Amino acid sequence: MATSARDNLIAWLRDAHAMEEQAETMLNAQFERLENYPELKARIGKHIDETKQQALLLKGCLDRLGEGNSAFKDAAGKLTAMAQGMGGVFASDEVVKGSLASYTFEHMEIASYRILIATAEYVGDEETATVCRRILDEELAMAKWLEENIGAVTLQFLTRDESDVAAKR
Repeated sequence: MATSARDNLIAWLRDAHAMEEQAETMLNAQFERLENYPELKARIGKHIDETKQQALLLKGCLDRLGEGNSAFKDAAGKLTAMAQGMGGVFASDEVVKGSLASYTFEHMEIASYRILIATAEYVGDEETATVCRRILDEELAMAKWLEENIGAVTLQFLTRDESDVAAKR
């Protein structure tokens, strides 16, 4: 049996909500452990606030459509993020690996919101498309910040590491 575009929109909104729950958990783990990278910590802190709002906006779209978020998908996303966060504890270059993971995750989010915008427009749900455009702008801004700063974070790590100064976090 064929799936309707509306059904796909709902499924993908649920996926996006779970993705934001995962992002919040992952970002919180990074934020709590960062000690020596104040600019990165500040930007992650700002993005945590954005991510919380994004999850609320997506839940609002699902509620407006008479659907709810997927507790299972949300929990799975959080568990995945917790495992990723625990992995960083053992990495000697946690800040670099965390930056790499964040940059990659931002681009997955960007693609997800572009898909959601196209789907919402296809089914005539301009309200959801508008919400997703707003979120996309925030994800693009975070990806751009990481792109512009990942080199500096890496150099800061290398300098600290070679000087035997706490570099990991």
